[in-house]
Amino acid sequence: MSARIFSPAKTAMQSGKAKTGFWVLEFDPEQPRKIDPLMGYTSSGDMKSQIRLTFETKEEAVAYAQRNGIAFRVQEPKDARRRQISYAENFRYDRKIPWTH
Repeated sequence: MSARIFSPAKTAMQSGKAKTGFWVLEFDPEQPRKIDPLMGYTSSGDMKSQIRLTFETKEEAVAYAQRNGIAFRVQEPKDARRRQISYAENFRYDRKIPWTH
């Protein structure tokens, strides 16, 4: 029984950083998923794959895993690098690639 501790990134449908900044403990699957031959549904007999525990800090998640004897690995979040440009950059006359409609 092993688990992964990570901080989820924002979804593609979000423009802000709401619902981020917390830490999640998820158990690794112990058995592979199966495809139902009749309906094509994907199913699993592994009940721990449904458990998703959230914590305020990474230290709380690590302490919980150590207290309960769960082998874990921590995945640090990647920082988003954003390039600051102004709206006027779209209309510069010395652009290397011409921009037209």
